[in-house]
Amino acid sequence: ITCSVNFGGCLTCIYTKSLPLFSSVTVQMNCFGRRFRRTVPTRGSSKSELVPFRTPRINGWSWPPQPLQVVGWVVYIYLTVVSFGIFIPLLPRPWNAMSYISGSLFLLHFFTNIATVTIDPADLTVRAKKNYSSPLPLFDKAKQAHVIQDLHCYLCDVNVGPKVKHCGICNKCVEGFDHHCKWLNTCVGQRNYWFFFVALISAILAVFILTVVILFIFVQHYLDPHILRTHPQFGTMLGNTTWLVFLPLAPVKTSSAGLLTLAFVTVLLCVVCMLLFCHLLGFHLYLCKRSGPFFLSLLPLPVKKIKSTPTRVLINTNLLLCA
Repeated sequence: ITCSVNFGGCLTCIYTKSLPLFSSVTVQMNCFGRRFRRTVPTRGSSKSELVPFRTPRINGWSWPPQPLQVVGWVVYIYLTVVSFGIFIPLLPRPWNAMSYISGSLFLLHFFTNIATVTIDPADLTVRAKKNYSSPLPLFDKAKQAHVIQDLHCYLCDVNVGPKVKHCGICNKCVEGFDHHCKWLNTCVGQRNYWFFFVALISAILAVFILTVVILFIFVQHYLDPHILRTHPQFGTMLGNTTWLVFLPLAPVKTSSAGLLTLAFVTVLLCVVCMLLFCHLLGFHLYLCKRSGPFFLSLLPLPVKKIKSTPTRVLINTNLLLCA
């Protein structure tokens, strides 16, 4: 029996025995039955390790748009239409004051969202030197493990700070990198982080208020529907089975079933949005309290902190939602 350890770390035993009918039989046994993952690149594989060229993105308006970015704008437009066209006009006094609060939150979210998407989060050295239309050199992972080494980016060919990371999707170095948001189609970094944070807070408050308004309408529809029919255009209508939406500019008749179905669907959508928003907000607040700067919180934990399982679970879950 001859045993040896190959390059991958697998123990291999060769058993040779002479038999009467055959000269010899050689049996190779893999004692572990699996192959280990190599932690270093193999030589001569640089051709397969080349990272293909990708045009650098300026901001969230760069083409092509992300599917989640389109979904986010569709949801925003839908919630805006149903809020100010269907549900808020049905509110009696003093509940109709919600229109001013909700309107302010929707406008605040709109402008901060636009600012987050429009601002170029790239590092100052990249913005001063970089021509986004010029091609970048190909990166060979077999020759170099990281894009940024010794505070120098070999793709952007600039010296960067310690909190700069090269985003593989935007293909540029981002100052104070936090994460790449597919809902905004851009990176969130030091230059646009607070616009992103205000947009997140305003979205949570706006969706929460809309949920409360719809639940109030849903309950009053069964308890006392006359409270919801205080608008003058309801005076000529008999019964409580027909409702008017898009008051007062373009009133459209609808049934009670249609109104309640739309309210139910909108509440479900609001709950899903609040769960996503609150999870992201809670994650950022937790890391802010625990580790300070958000960029440092996303770095691998030290060896002595590997046992902090809840932290690692939160980080992995957030990266799944935002990456």
